[in-house]
Amino acid sequence: MPLPNRQSAQISLALLVAITVTLAMLILTLVLIAQSYRGLENAKLAAAEESAQQLAVNINDRIEAITAPSRLALSLLEHDPLMTTPGLSARLQRLSALAAVLEQNDIVSAVFAGYDNGEFLLLRQVTRHTRPLFPDAPPQTAFLLQTRSRDGGSINGSWHYFDSDLIQLAEIPRPDYRYDPRNRGWYQQTTEPGRTRLSPPYVFFTTRDIGLTLSRRVAEGVIGIDVTVTALSHQLAGFEHTPSTRIGIVNAERQVIAYSRPEELKAPGPYPNQMRELDTLTDDTLAQISQLDPAQGMVPFDHHERTWFGLALPVAGLDDGPLRILLAIPADELLAEVWDSLAHQTRIAVAISIFLLVLGWFLGHQVGKPLAQLAQRVSALSQFRFDTPVRVNSRILEASRLSSALEGMAGTIRSFQNIALTLNRGRNLEELLDDVLAQILHIIGQQQGAIYLYAPRQQRLNLAVNAGMPVPAGVPDIDVASDDSDLVRHLRPMMPGHPLIAVLRNRRQDLVGVLVIDMAKTDPGKLSDDLVIFVEEIAGSAAVAIETRELIESQQAMLDGIIRLVANAIDAKSPYTSGHCERVPQLAQRLLDAAVASDQPPFRDFQMSEDEAYEFKLAAWLHDCGKITSPEYVVDKATKLETIHNRIHEIRTRFEVLHRDAEIQCLRRQLAGVSATDAERQRDREQAQLQQEFVQVATANIGGEAMSDEAIAQLQRIAGRTWQRHFSDRLGLSRDEIERLQGQPESALPATETLLADRPEHLEPWGERLPPVTRDDPRNRWGFDMPLPAHAYNRGELHNLTVRRGTLTPEERFKINEHIVQTICMLDALPLPDRLANVPRLAGTHHERLDGEGYPCRLDAAALGIPERIMAVADIFEALTAADRPYKDGKTLTESLSIMVNMANERHIDAQVLGLLIESGVYRQYAEACLSPGQIDTVDEAALVSRLAK
Repeated sequence: MPLPNRQSAQISLALLVAITVTLAMLILTLVLIAQSYRGLENAKLAAAEESAQQLAVNINDRIEAITAPSRLALSLLEHDPLMTTPGLSARLQRLSALAAVLEQNDIVSAVFAGYDNGEFLLLRQVTRHTRPLFPDAPPQTAFLLQTRSRDGGSINGSWHYFDSDLIQLAEIPRPDYRYDPRNRGWYQQTTEPGRTRLSPPYVFFTTRDIGLTLSRRVAEGVIGIDVTVTALSHQLAGFEHTPSTRIGIVNAERQVIAYSRPEELKAPGPYPNQMRELDTLTDDTLAQISQLDPAQGMVPFDHHERTWFGLALPVAGLDDGPLRILLAIPADELLAEVWDSLAHQTRIAVAISIFLLVLGWFLGHQVGKPLAQLAQRVSALSQFRFDTPVRVNSRILEASRLSSALEGMAGTIRSFQNIALTLNRGRNLEELLDDVLAQILHIIGQQQGAIYLYAPRQQRLNLAVNAGMPVPAGVPDIDVASDDSDLVRHLRPMMPGHPLIAVLRNRRQDLVGVLVIDMAKTDPGKLSDDLVIFVEEIAGSAAVAIETRELIESQQAMLDGIIRLVANAIDAKSPYTSGHCERVPQLAQRLLDAAVASDQPPFRDFQMSEDEAYEFKLAAWLHDCGKITSPEYVVDKATKLETIHNRIHEIRTRFEVLHRDAEIQCLRRQLAGVSATDAERQRDREQAQLQQEFVQVATANIGGEAMSDEAIAQLQRIAGRTWQRHFSDRLGLSRDEIERLQGQPESALPATETLLADRPEHLEPWGERLPPVTRDDPRNRWGFDMPLPAHAYNRGELHNLTVRRGTLTPEERFKINEHIVQTICMLDALPLPDRLANVPRLAGTHHERLDGEGYPCRLDAAALGIPERIMAVADIFEALTAADRPYKDGKTLTESLSIMVNMANERHIDAQVLGLLIESGVYRQYAEACLSPGQIDTVDEAALVSRLAK
């Protein structure tokens, strides 16, 4: 029997698998180890070279750090009178300027000036040097001034010792001090005025320190500063890669400026810092690479029976005298980690090989157990773990077919699960259609398909989703009354290939759309009825999901439309606030997008989900919806006496009565025997006084400027004038007016009344309309905390005219502010879903302040998040730039932002959000879209941001 023989021959597969896997892994491991060694070696060399490159950069930066402050000091000293003042005594008066340079920079060794006539002065701090350098210095010496000054025809040297307050302690003549600056290289080579020259390193004349000289040519000579570079050696020591690494900085003459072993540079005696020749160092390793070309990179060389890697790099930063960094690293120390890694990898490879040998033997045995594996995986399917892979590779034909069938079944179940999740979780219609089509094509095993949606108004099918199928973008003239068979027959000629068409209908059997699948991988003659029924059932579920998503999106669109309708109604209510409810959302959304995109610290972690962004958008549109309850005559009040109409006309009528009374009195005086001239003179005087007083009343009514105490007293004096009323004030009144007059007896006619008055009937009580804005009000469940006026309105004439600023009384100001209370109450009463629960808060906090003095809840900074702060900034910026308000003109960008900077510094609004508005350019984008050209000026953004309190 051949089959048993073949089966028995397969028993050795376990050993074959084990040996094959082990050998393959050994070969792969050896190759990887070799490649790893070469890679690690190259990486080590590259790292060492990169580190050396960084060292060169650090040295350049160090030279720049050393010289930059000194360059600045020289630029300042260039204009000091020190260089133009003749005589030593006069120059000593400028000693403080030199001392300041020394005290401000620890690396400055000396500040000096050389003159064209050979004179010289140099100031240094004695406390920075050892006492043996200056044995003659008095105990309290802080500064030493070395001078050579001309006395007649000769130049004399002297040393002057000063304490820390620049009080001279001693002066010692030094005939042996024959330092002539004109013979020094720094003097001779500094010839170009206005340019600071930086010398190569050299040994200073007096201190024998190694350093640089910065010099600058002025009118009478050269002024300079010595700075030391001794610390460079200690910095090089910190860059040694290995214990035997050698690093040095040499000049063109092979003199060592700095060395990673600073102790080897020191010489015995009082002047340990010397510029030694490279060949004189104890270790001559660096001398072997002194002529190395920097372009060669890291180069190996042998020295003292040891292999090294050498590198030479240029150092920039000096005017002349180029420097070079020499780096030498022993190869055995540099590559020690590489060899350790190689040994470690070899040990791992041996362990893996042993493990794989055992594993290969084990896997070989497992090849003979396919049915057991299938049983385990079918058990997993029975436990609803449909994501478990079922496919098993086996040489047994039945086991292989069974595993294929189970794999297909599990895939079909997973596809059903995915379709169910897609239908239930699709967030928008387009995404839902894409996912549904992809899942259906996957289940059926096809690649091309499309979904059409029916447009009832156009009576056509519009292509919504297409997966690579060449179909028309739309199908017109759809008869919605036709049944599915007729509709399929109508569509089939328009679809290419071998289309399977399923009609999508909703719960009411209304046409929703059409699903088209190209059955290119299936013989049309073998298309089973079961497959057609399956596709139609899936299409039915998709139709219901599409209907649900369309309903949700239509409800969303209707909600947005209603919100815009409310906002537009509020804007249309008053011509003076037209557009406010539309402009604020635009500005707030721009600012919110800038905050999300910003990587600045305040906003770096600020993000908003899709629901939070939509919540913010609704709040922005509805932030002033409470204004629908605000009386127009209060919102639009342009003068102090304005209610439904401007009551200045009533006041003027009273003045007209008094004007007429003056005329009558004039005639009566003449009838009584007074001369016509005297009577007319008195009449003219009284009428002129009335004209003047009316002007004062009318001016106060405008409310353009703040009212002074004197102006208020003048109004009260004018109000004391009386006039005669001959008609009843109880006729033609409304019911509310009659109620306010109850308990007040009617005056007998004619009645004497004052020109301006605050009468009881001017007071309108709250009654049952008392708003719950005080903290102790039991109805206040929103946390309002606002002062409540005693009356709803006070229309007293003097009360209104004596408003110190603007046109609104405290009662009217409260009525304006109450709109935010109404906004919160109205939005809180809506049955908002959980994802929009913060709309009332976001809409109702744009008048709160960071200092806790805002309204309606007096929230402080801790209670206000970034969205609330953005809303407040957007509302204020729109209000300042709005040009349609009755009480002000629209301000320019600079004026508006300057006011807001002051508000931010006073903790009214958030300074960081305001800074974002300015620096992101959102204010200008908004201005270009919404403001008039006359308001768009050039804004100094940097100046505004610098004024913001940090």
